[in-house]
Amino acid sequence: MSNSTIHGKVSFVNHDKEYIIIEYEQNGKKKTVNGNVDEKTQLQWKAEKRIRRKHLFHIGDTVSFRVMLSGRGDRMTATDIKYLYNTGLDILINKAKTENNFTGYLKIVDDNYFVKEIGTYIFIPVPFSPWQIKPTEQELNETVTFSLENTENKEKVTAELYNKKFIPAYYKAQQSCKNKTPVEAAVFKVTQHGIYLHIFGDNIQAKLPVAGDQPVTVKPGDKISVIIRYLGHSRIVVEQVMS
Repeated sequence: MSNSTIHGKVSFVNHDKEYIIIEYEQNGKKKTVNGNVDEKTQLQWKAEKRIRRKHLFHIGDTVSFRVMLSGRGDRMTATDIKYLYNTGLDILINKAKTENNFTGYLKIVDDNYFVKEIGTYIFIPVPFSPWQIKPTEQELNETVTFSLENTENKEKVTAELYNKKFIPAYYKAQQSCKNKTPVEAAVFKVTQHGIYLHIFGDNIQAKLPVAGDQPVTVKPGDKISVIIRYLGHSRIVVEQVMS
């Protein structure tokens, strides 16, 4: 394996097969090399302190790496691939500060959703709410509009779709939260840490915290009345209505 560290730029990412192609220059000649960046490989590099953290690679990432013979000895491959920076992502984040509105293509890789930003081809993860309806197969690869979230940390930037659809129970819960009207909840699990509830059938789950010195007087199958104090896209806070 070469002991010298080389700098290059990612020119292609195969998210399905988890490898990248890196363009670099050596002795005045432009070259390319492939590198595997699957999670297992990156975690091994991290454990051996060859990189600091694993990374979801994007086109345009500037990286450092070493070159070595592949396991079969028939070609050169990149190893110890370390993400340095991406000016394309920086541009998107800076734009989001004044105009947080982007267009991309909806993709799915290893059961995870991404948007491929239309100008930079950067793949940005799309988290989904427990109550959100996921896109159909026909909607994949279609253009979508989105905003960037968590822009204060480039490693955790996500995309939030503007056109989100939720299950009907979510809209009922939303209305109940707005009006602060009590709803019936069914207890399905009780632990020392909380009482777990189903609301509106079994479509929405919530948890009532249990204080250490508070006796638990309910059991699975019981029905109690609660008020939804807070409802976000991925979090719900309920409070029991005491009779």
